[in-house]
Amino acid sequence: MSHKRSHRQLQGDEWQVYALMLPAAILILIFSYLPMWGVILAFQNYRAGNPLFSLIGVDWVGLRWLKQFVESIYFGRILRNTIRLSLLNLVFGFTAPIAFALMLNEVRNLRYKKFVQTASYLPYFVSTVVVAGIVLSFVDMNGLLNNLLAFFGAQRVEWIVHPRYFPAIYTVTNVWKGFGFGSILYFSTISSIDPTMYEAARIDGANRAQQLWHITLPNLMFIIAVQLIMQVGSILNTNRDLILLLYRPSTYETADVIGTYVYRMGIEGGKYSYSAAVSLFMSLFGVTLTIVCNRISNKLTGYGLW
Repeated sequence: MSHKRSHRQLQGDEWQVYALMLPAAILILIFSYLPMWGVILAFQNYRAGNPLFSLIGVDWVGLRWLKQFVESIYFGRILRNTIRLSLLNLVFGFTAPIAFALMLNEVRNLRYKKFVQTASYLPYFVSTVVVAGIVLSFVDMNGLLNNLLAFFGAQRVEWIVHPRYFPAIYTVTNVWKGFGFGSILYFSTISSIDPTMYEAARIDGANRAQQLWHITLPNLMFIIAVQLIMQVGSILNTNRDLILLLYRPSTYETADVIGTYVYRMGIEGGKYSYSAAVSLFMSLFGVTLTIVCNRISNKLTGYGLW
């Protein structure tokens, strides 16, 4: 009798749970699902003012724009640049938060630990425009970096206009801006590990390195696997805003990526259908990579998104 009463009470309280979920569901619907109707632009020869859902006045072109993009002389360059910058960010931007969380976890001074942890979050909340301005002032001919070079007798370099320097500038900036905030998940996971596991390991004679390898890292494997799958799945989604603020026509050779190419074609060039086709290609490629990486992760580590 009491079991039935508690079951009815649970059902009666479900509306509160759904009410809490409603604002998030509405935001997802508005900003994630409703805009998906714009995918049809990729299969039209759309001009501003033309109807989208009409049997008359709509020029359907099928996969013309996708074929044109793949056959474009810029396809190889922008795909190569996108993958290169994304891999650099994956190697350094993915490992930096993990390394930072593991190292800071070994600090025993709680006041210093909290200060460093809080300070590492701040760059994430600084506007990308402000960050780009700081970087440009640092690498300017009269900036801090060149002043240091001149102090030691080296020649000043125009860093921002040389294509070979752009990947390093972009990667360092991106990692510096996001590693602190990205470490939050790892800090929270480490703090949830049972302290008795470390105590038992110390009693058995394990040093800090052995505790890290046999206790901390195994407990982080799930969140590491999930984060890796998500980053590999978004390998074509570079930090477009940062690149737009940092790159120059002279650095297109190494800086021009799919996101910036879509921006120039769609926003500046008015080729809405063409840019929609390129964006659709990027999204489908990312979804495919996510599925493949999830299956590989499930087989190798036993962890995955589903």
